[in-house]
Amino acid sequence: QVQVVESGGGSVQTGGSLRLSCEASGYEYFAWCLAWFRQVPGKEREWVAAGKIEGGGTVYDDSVKGRFTIHQANAKNTLYLQMNNLKPEDSGTYYCAAGRQEWGCTSVAVSYYVWGHGTQVTVSP
Repeated sequence: QVQVVESGGGSVQTGGSLRLSCEASGYEYFAWCLAWFRQVPGKEREWVAAGKIEGGGTVYDDSVKGRFTIHQANAKNTLYLQMNNLKPEDSGTYYCAAGRQEWGCTSVAVSYYVWGHGTQVTVSP
């Protein structure tokens, strides 16, 4: 059974940095993607970024391009989301999600069927 656990997050001021991690377990085949979504109360969950668990294939929402970067950890089943130059609008609950996608990682939420419990990111002005 595939599981994902995210960690990291916290509170920073505008311009600060945070790193989220997402560890996946229980998957047996290639072509698994991990993605981060974020949500604030009263709004729909929005996609942030995604990448292949084995590394590469990273894609980013336009709102975070140039500021957020996905890195593969030394533990090959873990990806990091490095978030730099954070803005108040980046605040929210960040969720890691996993899905097997043979044609590249997508931004479509229904393509991800294993979700973590979320971690809070707060960016103050």
